[in-house]
Amino acid sequence: MITLGIEGTAHTLGVGVVDSEKKVLSNVIDMYRPPEGGLHPREAANHHTEVVASTITKAVEEAKISLKDVDLVSFSMGPGLGPCLRVAATAARSLSSRLNIPIVGVNHCIAHIEIGNATTGCHDPAMLYASGGNTQVIAYSDGRYRIFGETHDVGIGNMLDKLGRELGLGFYAGPTIEKLAKEGDKLLELPYSVKGMDIAFSGIMTAALTLKKKGSRLEDIAYSIQETAFAMLTEVTERAMAHIGKDEVLLGGGVAQNKRLQEMVSNMAEDRGAVMFVPDRRLCIDNGAMIAWLGNIMYNSGIRMGIGDTAVRQRFRTDEVEVAWRD
Repeated sequence: MITLGIEGTAHTLGVGVVDSEKKVLSNVIDMYRPPEGGLHPREAANHHTEVVASTITKAVEEAKISLKDVDLVSFSMGPGLGPCLRVAATAARSLSSRLNIPIVGVNHCIAHIEIGNATTGCHDPAMLYASGGNTQVIAYSDGRYRIFGETHDVGIGNMLDKLGRELGLGFYAGPTIEKLAKEGDKLLELPYSVKGMDIAFSGIMTAALTLKKKGSRLEDIAYSIQETAFAMLTEVTERAMAHIGKDEVLLGGGVAQNKRLQEMVSNMAEDRGAVMFVPDRRLCIDNGAMIAWLGNIMYNSGIRMGIGDTAVRQRFRTDEVEVAWRD
């Protein structure tokens, strides 16, 4: 079975094509980059509207198929920004009606988990999901993916991007901060906000901006931000693994590409006798292939939706989904 997936939760419009053998046939991404300032939902949605048709066409061409070969269409139902979600949903409904094929709306967070499971060889991991809009520690238990810890305010990627704008590093600042951090050599004092299994980032950003006003080097601020925030993420991930007895940890989301975060989580896992897994970079960021793969396994497990069941859900929680495709 060939599934086409459409991702559109935030800044990225992605279209991917997969088959039932876990093979990614194509994975085309078109990311909205605001000319200045941060991400505005309506402007991002306008971008998605402009590129969705051409991105679908490109994904189909790269997969070396025609639209008539597509057996199922899936899309990111949520969580995410409403205007962006509606573009992806509308495109998926149009394809479903035009091609007379079934449609499945999927949870974006779970899509990150399942593409990691499918492509890395892990079986039953705790997942550290670190992206712009989400930061959660997730694991499967008793028929659902349960959230064992999460941010109390903003996602780690959102914090890094906001901080980057304030420091003059531009938007989508994570890679720039990672590069600067390699040149830092002084660990500055920042709030370490771990509250049981949960974390908070807004205080770190405020303190970092104060340090900049006091004359601290950007390199040292970047280094300290990474060391502090990633230590928080590693701590709550380890606590979750101990609580639920997992010996695998999977990284997902755009921030999972950060090499320092990977190093810290890998060291933690090794100390526990566990193993860390990280998908390919283009499967860490928001993408259509992960949406297609989750739609594929949901449909094959017997899940069916009509057009009337495909309303988007901006606050679609990971643990709301009954996971019918796992034992």
